[in-house]
Amino acid sequence: MTRPGSIIVCCVLGLVLFLLLTAWLMPGDLELQIALVKEKTPVLVLPLKPGERFTLHYYHSVENAPIWEEHSMDRAGKIYIEEERYEKFGAGMGQMPGVGRKVRKGIYEAITDMHMPTGDFILRVGSPGVDHTIIWRNQRFNLSDTLAHKAVKFSGESRSMLYQIWRSFKDFMIGFTTLTTDK
Repeated sequence: MTRPGSIIVCCVLGLVLFLLLTAWLMPGDLELQIALVKEKTPVLVLPLKPGERFTLHYYHSVENAPIWEEHSMDRAGKIYIEEERYEKFGAGMGQMPGVGRKVRKGIYEAITDMHMPTGDFILRVGSPGVDHTIIWRNQRFNLSDTLAHKAVKFSGESRSMLYQIWRSFKDFMIGFTTLTTDK
C-alpha cells in the first residue's frame, strides 16, 4: 500500500521537473556579448528584447566628428545596423545604394531604416578621445577607457527562460552580497 506522503512528494518533484524543463525549452530574452577576441572573455553582457536598440557612439578618427550607430537584434540573436547619424561624412562613411534613406535630424545627417544584417562583428577599440561607447537603456559604457587598442567581438545570443531566471537570481545575489558586505 502506498503512503499518501510519498505520492505527494512524487507529485511535487514531478511538477518541479516539469517547470524546469518548460523553462529550459521556453525562449527567454537575448544577450549582447562584447568579448575580448584573443582572450575570449566577456567584458560586457547586456540583456536585450528582440528589436531593442543599443548604440555604438564614437568620434571619427580622421574628422574628429561624433558618430552614432544604432543596432538591434532579432529573436535568433542576429545583429542588424538600423541607423547611422553624423555631423559630416568622414572616410568610410556615407549611404550605400539601396540601404536605408538619408534624412536630416537637427544638425546631423542620418541614414535611417537600414535594417542591414551585420551578424557578429569585431571592433578595434580606439584610444580615449575616440571614445567607443556603448549606450544601452540610458547607460554608457566607454570601452576606450579600459580596452583601448584591443579587439572586441560583438555577438548576440538567444537564451532560455531558465538561463534568464538563473542569471537574474545570480545578479540579485551578487547585489545582495555587495549590499550586506558594504555596511
